[in-house]
Order: sequence, then C-alpha cells, then structure tokens
Amino acid sequence: MGDFKYLPIDGYKKRCPLSHPTHPHFLSPLANQNPKSSCFVCGQQKHYTDPGFHYHCTICHVDFHSYCFNLPRKITHPFHLQHPLFITFGKHENIFDGSNIITDEIGSGDATLNSIFSTLDPGKSAWGSIYDNCTWCGNYIPSSLPNPSSTVFYRCSICNFCLDTSCARNNPPLTIENPKGHHHSLVFFPRPLLLPCDACGLVDRSGSSYACFQCNYMVHQLCVDLPRVIKITRHPHRLFYSPYLLPPPNSLCRICYKTVDIKYGQYSCKDENCSYILHSKCATHVMVWDGKELEWEPEEVVTEDFAPFKNVGDGLIEHFGHEHHLKLEKYDSIRDAKKQCQACVLPIVLHDFYNCIQCDYFLHIVCAGLPRKLDHALHNHSIFLDPFPPPNDSDFNHLQCSACSRTSSGFKYKCYEKDCKIHWFKIDVTCCLVPEYSTQKLHEHPIFIAPYNYDHEIYPCNGCKRRLTMTRLQCTLCEFSICYECATIPEELHYKHDEHPLTLCYGEDTDGKYWCEECEKQVNPSEWFYTCNKCCITIHRTCLFGFYVYLKPGHTLKYNRATTVEVLGNSSSTRPICSRCEERCRGFTYFKVDLKTLCSWCVFAPPKR
Repeated sequence: MGDFKYLPIDGYKKRCPLSHPTHPHFLSPLANQNPKSSCFVCGQQKHYTDPGFHYHCTICHVDFHSYCFNLPRKITHPFHLQHPLFITFGKHENIFDGSNIITDEIGSGDATLNSIFSTLDPGKSAWGSIYDNCTWCGNYIPSSLPNPSSTVFYRCSICNFCLDTSCARNNPPLTIENPKGHHHSLVFFPRPLLLPCDACGLVDRSGSSYACFQCNYMVHQLCVDLPRVIKITRHPHRLFYSPYLLPPPNSLCRICYKTVDIKYGQYSCKDENCSYILHSKCATHVMVWDGKELEWEPEEVVTEDFAPFKNVGDGLIEHFGHEHHLKLEKYDSIRDAKKQCQACVLPIVLHDFYNCIQCDYFLHIVCAGLPRKLDHALHNHSIFLDPFPPPNDSDFNHLQCSACSRTSSGFKYKCYEKDCKIHWFKIDVTCCLVPEYSTQKLHEHPIFIAPYNYDHEIYPCNGCKRRLTMTRLQCTLCEFSICYECATIPEELHYKHDEHPLTLCYGEDTDGKYWCEECEKQVNPSEWFYTCNKCCITIHRTCLFGFYVYLKPGHTLKYNRATTVEVLGNSSSTRPICSRCEERCRGFTYFKVDLKTLCSWCVFAPPKR
C-alpha cells in the first residue's frame, strides 16, 4: 500500500478516454514506475513532467502520463492562428475529437480530456479520416497501440491542419524584440521555412522561424541568438560570428569540410594569419562548442606549467606520472623484446626509450612527451592526461576508450569539467595521436575527424564493416568512413615467426585463396589482413592482435563487478590451450578466470550448454 501514498484522491474516478460513455471503464493510477508501453498521447515512455505516477486502463491496455491526460481540449496555436485546434483521438473508422462536442461548459477551451469524454456522444467525425503526418513538421504521428491507425493529435476541423503532440507543445513567441543576431525586431513566420535560414544556411521545416520583412531576413528560432564569440577545442583562437562571408569564396568548413556559402552566417578566426572558418551549425554543435558566450569576456592567460617531464641530468628525466627517474636507453632486440610502453601499451621496438632505474616502467620517447593538457576534436572541453595505471579490481567497462571502444590499461586523457554532458569521455594514447586531418594509405582522399555522433546516426566502417554510431573518420570527398580501431592499427609490424616485417593489406580483388598462419582458416582477400609477400604468409588481423592487445599483462580486473580476470602475456613459444574452445590461444594476451585458461575470443563469451 505504500506505493500509493502520493496518488491523487480522484485517481480511480478518471474514465478511460477510449471507453464508450454509456459503458465506461476507469483508469488505475500506478505509482513510481514508467509505463510498460508508450503513453497513448505522446508516444513516449518517460515524460519530464512525470510526478511519479501514471494512469493505466486494464481493459484497453493503454497508458497515459498524468500530464498528457490533462491536455487541453482546444488550443489556439501560433502555427495555425486562423482557426482553433481540437485534440483528436480515434481510428480511421471512428473518431472522437473536441470539435464534435457542443457544450457550454467546455466551449471556453479550458476543459480537459476527462471532461470531454464524460459528455462525448459516439459517432463519426465530419472529417471522416485521419492524416498520418503532422502538417507542420511532416513527421509521422506516433501511435502507442499495435493498431497503426490509432492516433492522438490536434486537428483543425475546418481545414484539416494537424499537429502532433510534440509540435503542439512548442509555443514560440509572436515577436522577438532586440534579437542578438539582427538589428530589427523579428516577427514569427507562421509557415514551415522551406528556404535556407540566413543564419545557418540550412533548410529545417520542423522548427519555428522568424522574419524581418524590411530586410528580407529569415531565420530559425534556434539561430536567432547564436553567440557572437566562441572558443572550440579544434582551434587555438577565438571565433567570431559574421552574417556573411567576405571573399575569398569556396572556403571549406574545418569541421565537415564542405563549402561555406558566402551568403549565410558563419564563424571565422580574426587572426590576420589564419583563414579558419566554420558553418554556424558546425561551430555550435553540442559536441564541438562548450556553450559559453565569450563576448565581453577577457582572453584567458595560461600560467600553469603543463610540461610532462623535467630534465634532471644527461639523458635522465623526472616524469610527472612516475615516482622514479627515467633514463634514456638504446633499444636491444634481445634484452628489450618483451618490454611494453606504459602509456600506449605497445611493444618497445627499434627506437630509443625511457627506462626506470628502479622498476619495470618503460616509455617511448613520443609517449613521454605527451602534453598533460590537450584540446581534442572529439570533445568540447580541454582534457587532461591520466598517467596512472588502473588499480587492481578495476571494471573492464571503465577502461574503454571513448573513440575506439577498446579496453586499455595505458595512459588516458579524461575530462574533468564539472558540468560536462559527456563527463565519462576518455581517450587512449593511440587514438589521441590520430591527426584531425590527414592523408593515409587506406584511402585515396584525405580523411578528417568527424564530430562525436551525438544523434547516433549509423555509418558503416569501410575497414571492419561494422556499423558506427559514435566516432569515425570521414572522407572529405566521398562517403568513405572508418572507425578509430581500423585507423590506428599499424601499417607494418614485426612478427615473431618471420624475419621480415608484416604489412597491412587493405583487401584485394583476386580469385586466389589465402590461409591464416595462426588459426589455419581461410582468409577473405577482400578484407584487411597482414601479409609477408617474401615468405607468402597471410594472417587475420584479429588473429595477430586478439581483442585485448592494449591490456598490459599483470593486471587483475573485474568483469561486471563480479568475475575476477587475470591478464597474461601470450609471448611464449608454446601457446596455451583455451579451456572453452580447446584451441591454442591467439593474439598478444590470454586470461585466467576461475583457474581456467581463456583466449580473447572466449573470455567474455557465454558458456557452452
């Protein structure tokens, strides 16, 4: 009974709007839980105004948010000022709407659904059929019932103008005095704007728009108050908004690498030696800009020392991430064959490196010089280097890189901004070194770092063929996309069973058959694989690395906060046998779980039945 403590007293007196007035059935209030199905009115499960309960009809099997149940019967909306709009429930064959009701009590437009259906007579609306799409935004009007003809929306009974519940809640002001981006007042434009917005250059019919008729100026409501001065992590200088672009034309936006139209608003750098320019929508994207307007704000003066190490002697440094001094060493192929860099977790090969005088701690020269503070294209705040290894019993999921989703025990850059919307962002060393714009062997055109995919739009990776929803590198001229994992695998590496280096092949158009040296299974020549042409060796990329190449052996981690997983190096001449698949463990690592030996493929796979 405690769950119903805060329920409204008249909870059981509300009649289901779908029931017939002569044979009513009533709604049951359910406390402290979201509807099992979507709300019949708004089509969503959770609502931001939910006070902790909702209504459920056990006969019709429909749910109503407490807010949605009290939607007004009649509204006068800015999107359709010439006629009133009535809320409409129904199907193609049978419609209940507010225009059918002639009652003095509710004629004022203040009545709610509960009062509407208490007086509603059964019958068919004079309209006779239901539109599937909202007249304003063009989107399909959602239905929460299995029957797709069931809909809830607002409708004009005179001209059949329809608004879905989302557009009906949008009530833009009719005038905007003193807008930031224009020198005259703006008037609401009561039609979907099918022309490019003068501020952003895009066509978006779903939002509200405003006009200055004496200037022939049209702008989206969201673009009315674009910030005048901003700072983004992709550029070292401040950027300033301009309503149009001065020559030279055909400049490319440095985020999406598409042409910036000189007729519309854009952001540009005012530094005399800089030609950096952005579309206004690209510059103010939620994953690019931190939301701070910098007009009238003084420039920040950086006084803190962010140097990663100090020279304390000849070839001797003091790194901020380690308690002992590090000494510069020359690589020895016999002595140093099994050493791994603490930062990137990759092997120490061929090049000089820093070696701890007192313990097993090694750093590539490049990794030792990584800046402590970094502005990266994938995040809208400065990120800071965390050089400390994860403690034992860390959860696997907490070690994932936000760019490539690989689990890594090396250094990571993290965001420490207090109110960051993606405070969980972290990126490993290998991914943070990917240049923002580059030309690589894997594609004929230049590629660039696309903004973090906040809308989860799906892009196929042209390397591994997986579907990307978060991060990617995109071609500037075509639809080529590639994930960070594919973009960061080495083009050439040394293989312990071959005296020659293996090179990465990006796929071949051939009828020949290749076989993997590790798993002894066939290699698909159209996919990426490693090969040595001199020795006629081919290896699957996953067989060479495994799935956890960036986990340094010696760590003990947790999986789902319960299972203890010990990470071991797979570098001996005799590879261990996996307890689950009963094959030799491939890749750079294998694992011990409950005294069982598991390979990278089986460590988190469900057990066999």
